[in-house]
This record gives sequence, C-alpha cells and structure tokens, in this order.
Amino acid sequence: MTKIRAVQVAQKGGPLELVERETPVPKPGEVRIKVQACGVCHSDSVAVNGLFPSVKFPIVPGHEIAGVIDAVGADVIGWDVGTRVGVGWFGGHCGRCEPCRRGDLVDCRNLRIPGVTYDGGYAEAMVAPADALALIPDDLSVAEAAPLLCAGVTTYNALRESGARPGDLVAILGIGGLGHLGVQFAAKMGFRTVAIARGRDKEPLARQLGAHVYLDSQKQDVAAELTKLGGAKTILATVTSGKAMSAVIPGLSVRGRLVVVGVGFDPIEVSPLDLIAGSLSVTGHASGASIDSQDTLAFSALTGVRPTIETMPLERASEAYDKMMRNEARFRMVLTTGQ
Repeated sequence: MTKIRAVQVAQKGGPLELVERETPVPKPGEVRIKVQACGVCHSDSVAVNGLFPSVKFPIVPGHEIAGVIDAVGADVIGWDVGTRVGVGWFGGHCGRCEPCRRGDLVDCRNLRIPGVTYDGGYAEAMVAPADALALIPDDLSVAEAAPLLCAGVTTYNALRESGARPGDLVAILGIGGLGHLGVQFAAKMGFRTVAIARGRDKEPLARQLGAHVYLDSQKQDVAAELTKLGGAKTILATVTSGKAMSAVIPGLSVRGRLVVVGVGFDPIEVSPLDLIAGSLSVTGHASGASIDSQDTLAFSALTGVRPTIETMPLERASEAYDKMMRNEARFRMVLTTGQ
C-alpha cells in the first residue's frame, strides 16, 4: 500500500475533499491502523472549522476510528499486526503535565486528538500513538464499534462514575446520538431509567432501548415528575440547551448530580439555595482515556448495547458530514472503507 485515499480539509472552513496521499509510516511508539470504519461526529467541526488553535491544515478529520493494526513502530510493546483496535477522542497523552502525573489522562494539558491535532480516520489508513488504542471485541462489528469510541465512552463512563448504584433512579435528558446510548447503558447497569425528550414521538424507541419511564418535556413538568418518582440520583444531560438542563435540576434527589456531557454555550442557571438545600451538584464529564473506551466496547459486546447507525462509503464523507450537522442522522453516521 503506497498510496491511500483520504478525505481532507485543506483550509479553515473549506470543503471535505477526497484525495490521494502517501501511506503514513508509524514513528517510534506509534502504530498504523488500516481504517475499516470511522464515525462522523459533531465534534469533527472542530477540525473542519479550525476551532482549536492546534488544528493545522490540511487535516483529515475523524476521531471514531475502528480497524486493524497493519504496521507497528519501534518501541511499541503489547500491540501486534492484525489486532482489531479503535481510537477515540483521546488520542494520546504527554505523561508530563500535572493531570497526567495524577492519572487523569483524558485531562492531559497536551491532549492529542485524532482528526484535530493529527490526521484522523476519514482515510484508508492513519497512525496513532500506542497509548491511544482500545481493543475491539470479536463480536462487535467495526461499524458498531466506531461511535462507541466517542458517544459511547462519553455516556458509559459518565454513568459509571456518577455515583449512582443499581436500583437508583437515573434520567437521560435528550434521546439523540448520545442519549440513545445513555438509555441503553443506564438500563443495562441496573438503574431505574427515565428517558426525557420533547414530544411523544421518541417514547416507543426510548422504551425499546430500555427506559422504564418516559417524560415529555413539552407537556410535563419534568422536575416535578422526577420528584414524584423519588428524585433522580443522576441526570445525564446529553442535550446542548443550558435552559433545558436548568429546568431539571430541581428533580434531583438529595445529593443528586446533574452530569453534563452535551456541549452547549448558553449558561446553566441554578439558585444557590437549590444546591445547598439538597446538597446537589452540577458537574461536567470528559469522555475517557483509551482504557475507558476499551471498557465501553467490552461492556457493549457483553450486554448488547449498540448504536443506531447509518453507513456511507468514504467517498461520500461530505454528504455524511452535512447530514450529521443538519441533525438528520438517526443517530450516528459511519464511514466505511470496504477494507
């Protein structure tokens, strides 16, 4: 393989274009992955629009990468050619900054991100640091595994770190690309799962995914309904609306926690009295390191959690990206390379 096909963005805000590139060669500490599938995520706009100063053009987007190792660089231990692996938003850490030294790898101050700080998975091959790799179980397809490396690990890891225990009431705010996975994970973890969305049209799907209770935020006072149920130990907020998040906080139980994973820009508002009276907390949650992605994949394979996906071939990356950005995908777009 001397040349590969890749989809790149040549300049800030430019179009996604299919090009031929030289096959990348792994440096010491890196592996080359033959990409078989790559999810298309809203966060790919970080690369397309150059939203981080670390983005250097031309850039190949994509941080939900699933494939097979086909070359191993020097000094790589424990990873072999032929191993099925994935790479998510966590694309490597520096090991030197204070968060790294304390073991908080996903909070690395020099975090490497595929498709943002180096070329990602909209390609037939890419290279990644060995510390970014997660094993893909044999009984997960690459197309199913890809979204689990971002949307999956974000929701799974947030729930398992939330402090909720089996039997506790846990609510998922928003049933979209993140939320449809959050409902599945919550139900499989043994939580009494409440799905919250606008309108009744998503209720059949939410119940199919495992929700025990469905609340329509357009017609019901969600906080009051949660309180009637005993209060939520955890509300996982997958929406992007700060106003919607603010409205559900009174529905938390004593020492309940709103865990924010949906990226929005309007403020979350809560009175100090509400926080103090119930010892409530509002916290953000980053996705997770490579081992967290591996745990997510293993749990999903074990319990049957699967993303709802639509696949398109690599050459239709621009179409897939536009569909995702218009929120017309139900629920995750995945590019495939046919390899």
